[in-house]
Amino acid sequence: MHRALAEATDANADPDRRAWHRAQAVAGLDEDVAAELERSAGRARARGGLAAGAAFHERAAELTPDLRRRAQRALLAAQGKHQAGAPDAALRLLAMAQAGPLDEHERARAQLLHAQITFAMTRGRDAPPLLLEAARRLEPLDSTLARETYLEAFAAALSADRLVRGGDAREVAAAVLVADWEPSTRACDLLLDGLALLTREGYVAAAPALKGALRAFRDEPRSEEEELRWLWLAARMARALADDGAWDELTARHLELARRSGAFSLLPVALTDRVVVELLSGRFGVATSLAAEAEAVVEATGSHLAQRSAITLANWRGRDAEAVGLIEARQQEVLRRGEGLWLLANEWGSAQRYNALGRYDDGLAAAERAAEDPYGLGQSIWVLAELIEAAVRSGQAARAIGPLAHFGELAHAAGTDWALGTYARGAALLAEGATAERLYREAIERLSRIHTPGSQTLARAHLLYGEWLRREHRRVDAREHLRIAHAMFADMGAEAFAERARRELQATGETVRKRTLETLDELTPQEAQVARLAADGQTNPEIGAQLFLSPRTVEWHLSKVFGKLGISSRKELRSALSDIGANVLSA
Repeated sequence: MHRALAEATDANADPDRRAWHRAQAVAGLDEDVAAELERSAGRARARGGLAAGAAFHERAAELTPDLRRRAQRALLAAQGKHQAGAPDAALRLLAMAQAGPLDEHERARAQLLHAQITFAMTRGRDAPPLLLEAARRLEPLDSTLARETYLEAFAAALSADRLVRGGDAREVAAAVLVADWEPSTRACDLLLDGLALLTREGYVAAAPALKGALRAFRDEPRSEEEELRWLWLAARMARALADDGAWDELTARHLELARRSGAFSLLPVALTDRVVVELLSGRFGVATSLAAEAEAVVEATGSHLAQRSAITLANWRGRDAEAVGLIEARQQEVLRRGEGLWLLANEWGSAQRYNALGRYDDGLAAAERAAEDPYGLGQSIWVLAELIEAAVRSGQAARAIGPLAHFGELAHAAGTDWALGTYARGAALLAEGATAERLYREAIERLSRIHTPGSQTLARAHLLYGEWLRREHRRVDAREHLRIAHAMFADMGAEAFAERARRELQATGETVRKRTLETLDELTPQEAQVARLAADGQTNPEIGAQLFLSPRTVEWHLSKVFGKLGISSRKELRSALSDIGANVLSA
């Protein structure tokens, strides 16, 4: 049947379909068919994504009679399967490649791919030493690829964080600093140099170099493969530098590219990073939808990674029992893999949750654990902000003095309104009288200018200023800022912070009803995601392809959404979601 279809297919009009049918018709080895498949692989990838290109390379390798050529094609196929989120198939093809007569450069690339697959599967302690060893092996063979591999080793070391056992950031930095290669202005090479400087001399000394790398990432043209490989790391550097505009831009680019190309090994990372952007921007509904999509991708691809998104959402809302239950269910697996950054992110999220709930002693303990970041990167600025608030509110202001001084150094090195405004907010907590008021006003002014002025960071500045004004017996002034904070928190789904603002308003003598997102709560995460995509104009098959659902299942979810929202058609979705304040429409 395949042979007949191949013969009936026009080689000029549809060469790739013809090549595929020829490949399925072959019973043994055939170099002509294998070569035709290899020529079609690039077009298949452009049309159908990474998985399609990898499938052509895989079949080409299986049909190749020459052992060396088979190994080379198997290596290409393994790379594609890895990017497409199929690690088991990638490892099988990698073993086929390593069994063949590869040259030294190809063997080094195979070693690198094994390390990359390990990092994608675990995000833990096993990957850093493998990547560092691969970088050292590549150094005399391919300086460009060696630089890139050292950068991946840095990323893996930062992911393992305090749980790393070999190949930590200091070891990577030492290897980079003694390497004998020509200076480079490529964005990824600038980032490598900046990370080495960060590890050796600290955040303040490295900030200018990291900013230069970030500018290059935003402006320098790159291939799709390079974008997929580095955007997630560049986005995290933007967050570390408190560059909210770059963070928003790079996470959005990474997510769009990962979806479009079918890079399922990277898509959960891109979605998880974007969830935090949406939350801090006050778009709780969008964050909820993205979190549901991340869970769907992990389940569909069989990934073993422990997702943080559900925990992040519970922390954001201040739902203590839910957050603790999720952390306890996943923490042992994270410890086994050695993903220290997961622990650091949860300590930061827990500190935020405790501060929202008014459990400041617990918030201080969590923030101090998170502040033990060995590289001074991670979430330093945001962790210190939680630590200072918790220390002051728990009556232990002395424990905030040192962190505030450190925070000031970081904020001025970053030099953004986001960093400086958050620092002014923390400094105001330790100040008195006119100085405190000036700092609160500076915080609100700066945070009103950031890329997402409706953010949680600004809402918290209004909340803290309102609390301070009430304690200064300026009730009328306090009400103005507490009302703003309460409305902002309620609209963005930050339930615990909204309740804290409501209690403060009541203490000024104002009666405030609790505001909730009841209708949004009635939608499951899957329903909210389907509703958002349908409101954006996507068809049922398009929604199903993105969420790994059948069109009939999408239709069933939409019928549930229509019933809960009291509407009868897609045309009413955007208005209905807006009316309930769900914020589930894409930005």
